[in-house]
Amino acid sequence: MISLAPHSPRLGLLLHQLGISAGEIIRRGLPVFAEAQDLIVVETRATRGFLLQPQAAQAWWEMQAAAAADGVVLELVSAFRSIERQAELIRRKLDNGLALADILSVLAIPGTSEHHTGCAIDVTTPGCPPADASFEDTAAFVWLNAHAAGHGYTLSFPRNNPEGYLYEPWHWCFERDRLLAEAD
Repeated sequence: MISLAPHSPRLGLLLHQLGISAGEIIRRGLPVFAEAQDLIVVETRATRGFLLQPQAAQAWWEMQAAAAADGVVLELVSAFRSIERQAELIRRKLDNGLALADILSVLAIPGTSEHHTGCAIDVTTPGCPPADASFEDTAAFVWLNAHAAGHGYTLSFPRNNPEGYLYEPWHWCFERDRLLAEAD
């Protein structure tokens, strides 16, 4: 059985309420991430603040500035997301009649989202809908492919990724290899 520590009772209850078995985590080979505690505001848009771990935030600011110097605009769509917020997103889709299997192809199981770490970002650029595969056809995506690794960010979910998620050209993670190595 997979260890859901350090979230055990809370995470186990959330998964049960959503109808997700721990076996699904094992079947898909998903890591369970600790939820970030040390977060800073990266930027605020309207009434929403985007949070990241300090090192990920610094790397984001430097990467965003480097892109801007090359004439490319990078905008955040999402950053840190709590385990409870992840469950809320899944609940909303379930309430709208979507099948759990379809939901879990686009949303991580609570506890397994890189967003919980405070190191993952979803990015867009002006003129591109947020969290849309058309992002791969933008200058921003081309720029990220060429330069993101130099800032510690990597594309998490390319086509045919082993985690079973749909292709997400907008989802990038800071020091992903380290996070995977440290995961429960």
